[in-house]
Amino acid sequence: YENTAGAWSRGGSLNTARSSFAGAETQTAALAFGGSPPPTKLAITESYDGTSWTEVGDLNTARDYIVGSGTQTSAIGAAGSSAGSTYEAKTETYNGTSWTEVADLNTGRYNTGGAAGTDNTAALVFGGYIPGNETVNTELWNGSAWTEVANLNTERGYNAGAGTETSALSIGGDAPGNTAVVESWNGSAWTEVNDLNTARASAFGFGTQTSALAAGGNNPPARAVITEEWNGTSWVEVADLATARAFGASAGTTSAGLAIGGSVPAATAATEEWNGGLPVGAWSTGGALNTARK
Repeated sequence: YENTAGAWSRGGSLNTARSSFAGAETQTAALAFGGSPPPTKLAITESYDGTSWTEVGDLNTARDYIVGSGTQTSAIGAAGSSAGSTYEAKTETYNGTSWTEVADLNTGRYNTGGAAGTDNTAALVFGGYIPGNETVNTELWNGSAWTEVANLNTERGYNAGAGTETSALSIGGDAPGNTAVVESWNGSAWTEVNDLNTARASAFGFGTQTSALAAGGNNPPARAVITEEWNGTSWVEVADLATARAFGASAGTTSAGLAIGGSVPAATAATEEWNGGLPVGAWSTGGALNTARK
C-alpha cells in the first residue's frame, strides 16, 4: 500500500520567531539556524529535543535564505543573504557546539534548495538566485571543497529539497512564477519526474528520493496548507498543515518530520510535527459464515 495516513500536530515553539532559515536532522533531534524577522539577519541556532527548543552556538555570519542539512551534532549551512552580500557564498560547519567557516561555494546565491548526507562532510545545493536570475547550478560538497556538477533542467529559486547528496529531489520553486516541476538526482544527473499537484514555491520539504513530503509554501496570493506525499512515482494530497505558511525550515522523514517557523506572512515561532501512520487500510479474507445469507 503506497500511501500512508498521517497528520500534523503542534510541537514546541522556537525561542525566536523567524523565516527563511535552515533545518537539519530528525523530529526528535533537530537543528534550526539563521533566518530573519525582516529586515534583521539572524545568526541564532536552536536545538530541538522533540519537546522544546534551546539556543546553542551562533553562526559566524548572520544571514537569511540559508540552506543547510546534516545532523544535530554535525551540520552544514551555506549560501544565503547576509548584511554585506545579497548572494552569499560562505559555508559553515557545526560540530554540536560551534560553527566553523570552511570553503566557499563557487557561486554565491540565496533561496536555494539543498540535501545532504548523514553529516557535514557531504552536501548538495541546487538552484537558487544568482545576480540577475534564477539558476540551474548544482554544487557538491565533499567535506573540504565544493565542486560544480550537472545542472538542473529547469532554473529556479525557492525550491524545496529532500534526500541525500547522491539521491535527491528538487521540489517546486519559482521559475519565475510558481512551478510544480520536480526533478530527481541520481548522483550524476537530474531527471524530471512527476509534478506536484499544486505548483508552489518555498514549501517545507523533507524525506528521501522515494518517500518525501512537500507541505505549505507560497501559492499567491496566499500561503498554502496543502501537504503532498511522494511515493517514488507520484504525489498524493494528504493532511493539511494547521497553519498556512512558507519560507520555513524542515527536518525528518515521512514517518516523523517537522515544519519549523516560517512566514504566515509575519515570522512565526510555531513548529508542527508530522507523524506518518500505518498504510491505508485494505480488505482481507476472514472466516466464512456457516449459513450463507443476504
